[in-house]
Amino acid sequence: MAETRYDSRAAADYQAAREVPRDGLDAWRTAVSAAAGLAPGMTVLDVGAGTGAFASAFHAWFGVRVLAVEPAAAMRALIPASEEIRALDGKAESLPVPDGCADAAWLGSVIHHLDDLEASARELRRALKPGAPVLIRNSFPGRCDRDLRVRFFPETAGLVDTYPTVDRVCAAFATAGFAQVSLRPLPQRSAPTLTAYADGLRRAADSKLRALPDAAYARGLARLRAAAEADPTEPATSWMDLLVLT
Repeated sequence: MAETRYDSRAAADYQAAREVPRDGLDAWRTAVSAAAGLAPGMTVLDVGAGTGAFASAFHAWFGVRVLAVEPAAAMRALIPASEEIRALDGKAESLPVPDGCADAAWLGSVIHHLDDLEASARELRRALKPGAPVLIRNSFPGRCDRDLRVRFFPETAGLVDTYPTVDRVCAAFATAGFAQVSLRPLPQRSAPTLTAYADGLRRAADSKLRALPDAAYARGLARLRAAAEADPTEPATSWMDLLVLT
């Protein structure tokens, strides 16, 4: 997948439109806790940290230190950096961190942006402590039917079909000694209602929506507005997979 380039406006749009509110991530907090056993004093490596939504969430949820690695300067500038959240310029294939420094790695909606899965796996193996998990939050081909964008803009499934499959990811990470522990879909509430979700869409901030022809986008938005009118109280709940490797 082609690299996405962000200027300050695009990064701000991404932050406003794509970050899931923390109160909509309860299922993810529970699943991460069970998979990684994070506790104060531990370190999480957030690879492709974007504007830092999950870096901030991990620190708030578990009291951990976060090394937030993000190659786009405009995105990195919006990470709420502190003594406990360090924003670092780097990529998965060349992580700017010491050997064996992290108790877990988080890759949120980034696996399809990586240029070299095998090299990324080797770098994660180097950066993680023995036995530390890799937590991958992503859409995968054939498993994205409950993504809100696929529900209302079905043509976006074609873009997801170009992403690495679960089998491809597991095979790449196996070359660095990782094995699959679990794979499960999890819900996230992007907005309290479908109307609020539609109002907050920023097409330019979403690679899936941006790739659609104008007519397909208009049809999808009409579907979304119709569903919101039919059930004004339906929350905007989407689903993504959590793949855990150790």
